[in-house]
Amino acid sequence: MNLPYYIARHLYKDGGRSQNVSRPAVRIATLGIAVGVAVMIISVCVVLGFKHTVRDKIVGFNSHIIVSNYMTLQTSDQSQSVNANDSLVSVLRKTEGVKHVQRYSLKQGVLKTDADFLGVMFKGVGEDFDTSFVAGNLVEGRLPQFCSDKSARQIVVSKTMADKLRLRIGSKVYAYFLSDDDVRARSFNVAAIYQSNMSRYDESFCFTDLYTVSKLNGWTCDGDSGRCEVSGLELAVNDFDSLLNVEDRIIDHVNKTHDSDGNTLSSLTVYEMSPQTFSWLDLLDLNVWIILALMVCVAGVTIVSGLLIIILERTSMIGLLKALGARNSLVRRTFRWLAFFIVVKGMLLGNVLGIGLCLIQEYFGLVKLDPSVYYVSEAPVEINIPLIVLLNVATLIITVLVLVLPSYFVSTINPARSMRIE
Repeated sequence: MNLPYYIARHLYKDGGRSQNVSRPAVRIATLGIAVGVAVMIISVCVVLGFKHTVRDKIVGFNSHIIVSNYMTLQTSDQSQSVNANDSLVSVLRKTEGVKHVQRYSLKQGVLKTDADFLGVMFKGVGEDFDTSFVAGNLVEGRLPQFCSDKSARQIVVSKTMADKLRLRIGSKVYAYFLSDDDVRARSFNVAAIYQSNMSRYDESFCFTDLYTVSKLNGWTCDGDSGRCEVSGLELAVNDFDSLLNVEDRIIDHVNKTHDSDGNTLSSLTVYEMSPQTFSWLDLLDLNVWIILALMVCVAGVTIVSGLLIIILERTSMIGLLKALGARNSLVRRTFRWLAFFIVVKGMLLGNVLGIGLCLIQEYFGLVKLDPSVYYVSEAPVEINIPLIVLLNVATLIITVLVLVLPSYFVSTINPARSMRIE
């Protein structure tokens, strides 16, 4: 029989019914650990959810990697094109780690109504465009069928643009483009309105056919001739964590090579396209580590103080065990087992509380945020079970290790003195 385990379980089940202090001490220790674990789980889930939500919004507008004309990436001159023919697209699609490749073209223009006008960036996309991001952020209308060989004269604008220009679904809006000292005009019908809450993009990006934008740039995109002049290609990777590895492969295959027209190709990752935003997101990790450290300290101090109170109140029992021949190591293991029971119960309660609150937020969105500041309208959460398990294991190990020192306090208790006091 494991005698320390048996005694500790008996003491724990007793719950301090015959004591005046140990019962609240156990409850406070349990509650302290539960609150600490719950706060850690909520912090990790919220930060993960926030980082991934904002990251996905940036990727939705830029993709993971773009391949474009070297001069365009260096100078932001959108007048430079690349010949994204089927051969180049095939090379990129066959690159290990690449999930999707799509062509795009950009053109700056002005949207004008009878009451107002607004400068925007037109992004032309074709049949290969992954519509999942834009479709997931639609607030009105339906996405049109984007095309690369004809124009449907339909446009997708943001809610910010629609509010400024007083546009609705079906509204007709004129767009003006400056090219070689010449002004070109096009009319569009508003097919859908999206809202990403990323002001940087909502204020500037609208979507239309690849054919329209390429024609406005004076480029040719004709599958029959094998030419498809566009601003660049967007690449989506299978796993975001492997983005840098995929980038290395793209650099080896594409960077400083030339397309069929002699244009020098280069690439950029989403990290390089939005460095400030990702640096800001990385700072959130530091905040999480600080919260985790503080909560582990709170849990450790709580369980240590609770254990010391229990040891002091069980002085006579410790003296009796020693008088019966129990070694200090046996008594120490007894109180470590007792503390272990308290820690496990506190962690179970903390997991129920933390995961429960995260699920409530995920399904009901009770905590609202200012989207103009945080880019989201409600606090996002991401419940990562492996990470939560790792967090629990780390907390349990650290807490148990913290209990080693106070357990040695039993070595200072003299059996004769403790029994005489009793």
